[in-house]
Amino acid sequence: MTYHPERLVRELDEIAQELRLDALGMIYRRKAGHPGGSLSASEIITALIFHQLRIDPKRPDWEERDRFILSKGHACSLLYAALARRGFFPREELQTWGHIGGRLQGHPDRLKTPGVDMTTGMEGHGIAVGAGLCLAARIKNLSYDVYVLVGDGECQCGVLWEGAMIASKYRLSELTVIVDHNHVQLDGPVHEILPLDSLVDKWKAFNFATIEIDGNNMREVLDALDMAKEIRNKPTAIIAHTTKGRGVSFMENKAAWHGRPPNDEEFAQAVSELRRRFPKQ
Repeated sequence: MTYHPERLVRELDEIAQELRLDALGMIYRRKAGHPGGSLSASEIITALIFHQLRIDPKRPDWEERDRFILSKGHACSLLYAALARRGFFPREELQTWGHIGGRLQGHPDRLKTPGVDMTTGMEGHGIAVGAGLCLAARIKNLSYDVYVLVGDGECQCGVLWEGAMIASKYRLSELTVIVDHNHVQLDGPVHEILPLDSLVDKWKAFNFATIEIDGNNMREVLDALDMAKEIRNKPTAIIAHTTKGRGVSFMENKAAWHGRPPNDEEFAQAVSELRRRFPKQ
């Protein structure tokens, strides 16, 4: 496992902070979006887009690039903010999110947005497509890894586990599934809506190598991604415990903020809290 110097961790933490602010600003301006699950996943997406993935913003369709699927597509404001900051399109274009005819749609669209590898929005399908991409790489003799970020509420979907069975059957070690386990979904706590019991045990039962981490701890995220690269002959599931609405006190762990934009006063408070809680180093 690679040692990650403190400077790298600090730089990625700063990017994660800025992505939270960017995503929240997009949701506020559009008066629509999903702040809770976007704020929870910032360290994960930052680690992937700015460190782990072998990608080239100048060649978004490069055949041997690593693939990333945001299966929980409702968190696309965070993904767009990351792709823009990484150079896939101008950051000014974030202002056009959701505009008719624009490249940044309400959910990711791979036919419109550079850097998006799968059109998502319908929950549960990312793993099956990710498995298909891994099999395509084998057939074409290409070398790339596939990462799929799913929500814990999404793990209630039966089709997700069908994709997991395919990945297990073909021992797709190139596939890493990351579960944003923030414990809250649209209507309330996940354990009240449809209990998942132990997600670690579930993924083990589907013959995935499993890693359990604090998904809001950048070093733990980086270490887990390194560990997944070293695993052979089976896919990996990283169970990343996170906080819904991370960084904004009145949003944290609140189902009401799954898909509600902040008003003027709430936005100002959220920005103030994020800057105070995640100060630049």
